[in-house]
Amino acid sequence: MPEIKNTKQRLTIRIGRSTLSFSQPTEDGTDVLFEPYVVKSGVSMAANLREAFKTSELLMNPLKRVRVVLDTDVLMVPIEYFDEKRMEKMFFHTYPKKEQVAVCYNVQTDLNCVAVFAINKDLRLVIDDHFQDVNIVTAMSSVWHHLYYRSFTGNRNKLYAYFHEKRLEIFSFQQNRFKFCNSFDASRAHDSLYFLLYVWRQLQLEPEHDELHIVGDIPDQEWLVKELKKFVQNAYVINPVADFNRHPITEINSMPYDLQTLYIKGR
Repeated sequence: MPEIKNTKQRLTIRIGRSTLSFSQPTEDGTDVLFEPYVVKSGVSMAANLREAFKTSELLMNPLKRVRVVLDTDVLMVPIEYFDEKRMEKMFFHTYPKKEQVAVCYNVQTDLNCVAVFAINKDLRLVIDDHFQDVNIVTAMSSVWHHLYYRSFTGNRNKLYAYFHEKRLEIFSFQQNRFKFCNSFDASRAHDSLYFLLYVWRQLQLEPEHDELHIVGDIPDQEWLVKELKKFVQNAYVINPVADFNRHPITEINSMPYDLQTLYIKGR
């Protein structure tokens, strides 16, 4: 069984817009213990996490080191224009402040950019109260890097789309940079079809030659693929089982593709 990459001795807390889960590698580093948590609606994520420490098996005796994976809005800044002193102003200009948050960033060296995002301050306080070593990353980071290197295969331009928690992340690469990167509301399949075809046309991709790859929790997948193929000859659904060569992690029910990618490919 293959070893899990870059995860030893670290608990991972994945915090989505309406989901929460805990995971950590087994002692021999070949498998992952995954525990989704049922989030109570109408209660803040910080309060849900506080409650989880009372009931979650993985949080009863947690490791001292934690990686927090945030599924949240991200501002992409070219690395040559990034200024840590100005990042909060830039972020709040793009995403007006609706709550008390702390702004974080991840440098995406391979892609020559910086991902700027925010975490709720109460949520951060709960995490800091329980862990000595905290590493916060955006959930998209592992997906971007895995599909960036995947895009090297063949000589066709590729457009990627990741569906998760009723959001649609669409992105494409050119050399060692993003050519396009944006997120959209994906609660309806018809809207997702419009966004995908709009971006395809905006990037002037060729319907008979270039490729569109979609992955994740795809709404009305059969219908969406059928409609896409009317306009894009090479439209494909990425199957994680095949993508990761039948890795055991792909058999874990309800584990998001970004978390599978993080454990299998590392980041």
